[in-house]
Amino acid sequence: MTEQQLIDGLINQNKDAILYLVSTRQQNIIKTAYYFVANMQDAEDLSQEVLLEILRSVGLYKKVSSLNTWIYRITVNKALDHLRKQKRRNIIQTIGSFLMNIQEEKIASHHEPSFRDHTNEDRENRKILDTAVGSLPQNQKIAFVLNKYDELTYKEISEIMNLSLSSVESLIHRAKMNLQTKLANYFSDYAKNNR
Repeated sequence: MTEQQLIDGLINQNKDAILYLVSTRQQNIIKTAYYFVANMQDAEDLSQEVLLEILRSVGLYKKVSSLNTWIYRITVNKALDHLRKQKRRNIIQTIGSFLMNIQEEKIASHHEPSFRDHTNEDRENRKILDTAVGSLPQNQKIAFVLNKYDELTYKEISEIMNLSLSSVESLIHRAKMNLQTKLANYFSDYAKNNR
């Protein structure tokens, strides 16, 4: 089904188009929402809200950006609304066992959140990373998650966040620098305390 056929089908509330939307987009919506809310049940609930919002507002879709970009924007907005309501500070459950393990986990899990048992050290590392990423300014967190987890290009992120390409580049660069500083500070303090 082409993107235009899908849009037309959704506008007309065609059952096949709705089923196609759910079967092809729901897992990505859940995955993206999960990286923000860090809770699978909440992510699944949010995916339902996102799908309903798509059905409600598909007639307003202006085709300025791709359908995927529009869906990402809805997903991010719903996840942020959820976080504001819950007053959560932790928006990322896992980055992997530091930045080096990101690629290994993506290959092993086909880009799905990992739920295998982790060693105590892995869990401790995840808590450290959660705290570091959770303390980033909101726009840095959004850009970082979309780039590192969903592997979106800077251009796609700029469309989702309604920012210039250079602003997105700057946000991701600052997020990386902030994370390096936070993690370096933590581990230097940890080393001093364990001598």
